Amino acid sequence: MSSSRVKEYAISRLCVSLIRFVDCVASRFIKCLCFWMAMTSVLLLVALAGPLFGLASAGVADNRVDTFWRRNDGSCALPDSMLKEIHGYQPIVNKIVNKVVNGEFAGRTWDSLAELVDTFGARVAGSEQLEKAIDYVITKMQADGLENVHTENATVPHWVRGYESAELVKPFRKNLPLLGLGSTIGTPRGGIIAEVLAVESFKEFETIPAEQVRGKIVVFSPVWESYGRTVVYRSQAASVASRKGAVAALVRSITPFSIGSPHTGQQHYQDGVKKIPVACITVEDAQMLLRKYRRGEKMEIHLEMEDRPMEPVVSRNSIGELVGTTYTNTSVVVVSGHLDSWDVGVGAMDDGGGAIISWKALTYLKAMGLRPRRTIRAILWTGEEEGLYGGAAYKEAHKAQEFEEFNFFFESDIGTFEPRGLDFVGNADAECVFREIVKLMAPLNATEFETPTDGGPDISHWTTRGFPGASLLNKNEKYFWFHHSAGDSMAVEDPKNLDKCAALWAAAAYVVADLSIPMPKDVQP
Repeated sequence: MSSSRVKEYAISRLCVSLIRFVDCVASRFIKCLCFWMAMTSVLLLVALAGPLFGLASAGVADNRVDTFWRRNDGSCALPDSMLKEIHGYQPIVNKIVNKVVNGEFAGRTWDSLAELVDTFGARVAGSEQLEKAIDYVITKMQADGLENVHTENATVPHWVRGYESAELVKPFRKNLPLLGLGSTIGTPRGGIIAEVLAVESFKEFETIPAEQVRGKIVVFSPVWESYGRTVVYRSQAASVASRKGAVAALVRSITPFSIGSPHTGQQHYQDGVKKIPVACITVEDAQMLLRKYRRGEKMEIHLEMEDRPMEPVVSRNSIGELVGTTYTNTSVVVVSGHLDSWDVGVGAMDDGGGAIISWKALTYLKAMGLRPRRTIRAILWTGEEEGLYGGAAYKEAHKAQEFEEFNFFFESDIGTFEPRGLDFVGNADAECVFREIVKLMAPLNATEFETPTDGGPDISHWTTRGFPGASLLNKNEKYFWFHHSAGDSMAVEDPKNLDKCAALWAAAAYVVADLSIPMPKDVQP
């Protein structure tokens, strides 16, 4: 443990102990008073003298589990002084909301997002559009007066969509709109004409002998359950079909609603399994092919795809800061979204909105003269869509000092519709604190609290190991209607709701960054 970390840890524990001391005196419990005085002495002795005895190097203090703020029944028991401190931020939250939603910044978030996507369009990893968009963001962050603006490299996959066509040629001709899935190979020149085999599920496919599959195009038409349950068909269909000798796979688009538009996304070839072309088709066509197959009709599809994987390339995460008054490069609060998108639509919703509110939260706080104790760092990730490559590279680059460097992580990647509140992941003490912070968002009618997080894929590099984090809860019931499709455009984004999301992001990040104590955490290696 570094000397700076020892001091911060000792101070944080002293603050916690003093809070309890005040509460005990107020209630005149002499035994409690004596207990907490003793605990304070022990904690300070361990924190300050521990490095001399090798305790810090063993990770004892770093992974200490706090249980002071939970009752035996699991409910929160924050001291009155801590509650008073958190509730004292209400006027600042009100100011942020008024300025961003109803004041001088109203509408600017939507305008900034529109300018970004209108200028660069889709921003798929490895593309010139993405790299130009990164340059643009860096220039604009500097113009906004953000500090320590820079990029950090991340190697990302590079896959290029080429000409794509699918046509049902027997028993009648019908065009089948499709989108190749990320990393798919193409077909041979001239395409493939093959008989169709259609199933509803992997379980059903398991019952079909390999000799009945060999040489065919397999269509998977699963029932929509949820994104998390249904997306496995997009991810695994190619290799599942290939194991039994299929020449290609077509998958129902992963969406609960369709108006004849395909939805793309990343797929993954399994090691040791022959790679075959794979694409998504519309919900309507997948269901039609399944119905016809179950009636015993013989069908043939002509599939032609010129998609091709390329060599990986170096991209960049985009970073800007509002430097803290007390802690500059330790105990940092991260706000984030990903700047890359798929190559259809313009990525306004996924995840231009999340990226823009993370950037503009800092812009608005600085313009209002609100600078917290700890640094707030905006990170616009790259290469998220293909597998969280930007987050992975950032984790590796910062892992040596991550415990000291990071206090809390925010990520918005599940829509920026009307905000409902925030969801959370972290230990019990941090949850008690964060629940109270969410209550401050009443001016936005956004006080819902859920756990664990649902929209924080890149920050999962940290939150799955014990760092506390949160993502945006919003009224995103229609999110997957537009997800990874041509429908992901500015038409999905509402200016007022985007203002509210930006205000919520700025307010929550400010409070977490300005609290007198760091967020409790139980970090695993």
